[in-house]
Amino acid sequence: MDYMYAPWRDEYIHAKEQGCPFCNIVTDPTKDAQRHVLYRSKNCFLVMNKYPYNAGHFMVIPNLHVDAIESLSSEIWLEMTDLVQKSVKILKEDFRADGVNIGMNLGECGGAGIAEHVHFHIVPRWHKDTNFITTIANTRVYATDFEKIYTKLKNTIKDKF
Repeated sequence: MDYMYAPWRDEYIHAKEQGCPFCNIVTDPTKDAQRHVLYRSKNCFLVMNKYPYNAGHFMVIPNLHVDAIESLSSEIWLEMTDLVQKSVKILKEDFRADGVNIGMNLGECGGAGIAEHVHFHIVPRWHKDTNFITTIANTRVYATDFEKIYTKLKNTIKDKF
C-alpha cells in the first residue's frame, strides 16, 4: 500500500477552539474581519474556510447550532440554499470560476470536520487548478493571496446581496 502525506493539514487536525467555532462567529460579530466573515443574513453567514481546498473556498452556515439538516426550519434551509445559489452565480460571473463544488458533509462519519454544526462548502474550481505538487513536494499552491480573495469576495458579495 502506498501512503500520501499531507503535513500541512496538521494545524487543522490539532487546532482546538473553545466551543463551536461557528457559534463563536455567530456570537461575536466584532471579530468578523479577523475571522474572515464575508456576509451575514438574518439566519446565516458566509465565512472563508480557514483551511481551504482551493482559493476562494468558503462556507454557508446557519446561525442555529444544529447537527442535522432535517432539524432546520424551512425558512433557514431556504435562506441557506438561496445564499448557495447567489454564491455560485458570483463565483461564475465575477470570479470566472469554470466550475464550483458544493458540498455538505453530515456527521463525523460523513466527513464533517465540524459535525455538530451543519454547513455548506462552496469551492470554486478552474481548469488545471490541481496538480501533484501537494503530494510530492508537501506544498499547496494557491494562485491568489487569501487576504486578497477575501477582500474581493467580501466587496463583491456586499454589492450583489
